[in-house]
Amino acid sequence: MEQYNKDEVLLEVKELSQYFKLGRRTLKAVNHVSFNIHKGEVFGLVGESGCGKTTTGRTIIKIYNPSTGDVFFKGRRIVAGIQDYREEIAAIRKEARAQINAEKANLKELIEKTPEREEEYKTEANQKITAICEERNAKVSVLKEKIASAKHDQKYCDKDYIAEEVKAVDEKYEAILAKLTNEEEILKVKAEYQKERKTASQKRLVTQIQMIFQDPIASLNPRMTVKDIISEGLVIQGVKDKKFIEERVYEMLELVGLVRDHADRYPHEFSGGQRQRIGIARAIIMNPELIIADEPVSALDVSIQAQVINLLNELREKMGLTILFVAHDLSVVKYFSDRIGVMYYGNLVELATSDELFAHPLHPYTRSLLSAIPLPDPHYEKQRKRFSYNPLAEHNYQTEQPTLREVAPGHFVSCNTEEFEKYKKILEKN
Repeated sequence: MEQYNKDEVLLEVKELSQYFKLGRRTLKAVNHVSFNIHKGEVFGLVGESGCGKTTTGRTIIKIYNPSTGDVFFKGRRIVAGIQDYREEIAAIRKEARAQINAEKANLKELIEKTPEREEEYKTEANQKITAICEERNAKVSVLKEKIASAKHDQKYCDKDYIAEEVKAVDEKYEAILAKLTNEEEILKVKAEYQKERKTASQKRLVTQIQMIFQDPIASLNPRMTVKDIISEGLVIQGVKDKKFIEERVYEMLELVGLVRDHADRYPHEFSGGQRQRIGIARAIIMNPELIIADEPVSALDVSIQAQVINLLNELREKMGLTILFVAHDLSVVKYFSDRIGVMYYGNLVELATSDELFAHPLHPYTRSLLSAIPLPDPHYEKQRKRFSYNPLAEHNYQTEQPTLREVAPGHFVSCNTEEFEKYKKILEKN
């Protein structure tokens, strides 16, 4: 593997959380997850059903608004949560109220002891309370600015991106036109300028991330033809040239192993594998830089799974795609991914290269997952030992909570200090 550019981070996920209200309870579907995806990389995200893999992908692509954390794409923040800022503001105000009440109680006690110094005590108490209020207001003001910035980036990241792209085109052609004197050349360059400016004004940052959904049946509109399904993104983006759209659809169909005749058919006329190819064609027609593949093969037969994985590999090489590959089939992920992140109950518990993770799994949950992989070998299957993961028995987090730590270069594990030292010794022995 190792085909990706380690120096260029395309997507950066920082402390991303996604919480859902279930009556009085809060479900922490994704809990402070952080990772980077480099340009040209296939990053596998694995874990059992319900661990938060799909929710992470959907939050990155802005199907869900995040609770906390940030997502940066090409260096620009496209996803920003504000719940942690609001909680911090509430905590600051609560602490300030407690301090003010303590000062008032202290003032009352002092006055009762020495009533003749009442005015002096009141003056001192008022000064302290004023200082507490000023400190509280300053902290809250900073956090409110962060909330405003996060809301702006969440809502207007595309608008800001377009403004920058258009400005870059304006500056480029202003410099070119300033040097020209020939009227014909000026008209020609102006025509190119208008065309490039229009293209820049229609660009969207978030559309450079596309998603392939898990269910190839539910993700396609049964009332739309294949041509309409695949071209929908272009139409939404403002492309009106019907001939151009038609040619692009045909090109995408051939690229994913289908034929032109399929363009006028409906989704119900295709097999599961063909429907998934249509979903892939719909994603790649937008020329994305990042594709989030949400368990794209889990609903398909084993033979078709191999075809779809090989297709994604080919597209990756042809188009220079970066892929976030969400799956629970570890054998598929090992074959397809450069690096793998393992999730458990909304938390990222281990992150390493594919080879390193399979050679030296450290977190007990990762070892449990790997022990569950069946092999087509009766002798191996008879001797295969399954490890069950019991968090209460495996960890003691009463004194120190775990954090994601780098145990070896590029190998991260969620652990506390005691476990960190233990994992390092295990690696040294190996």
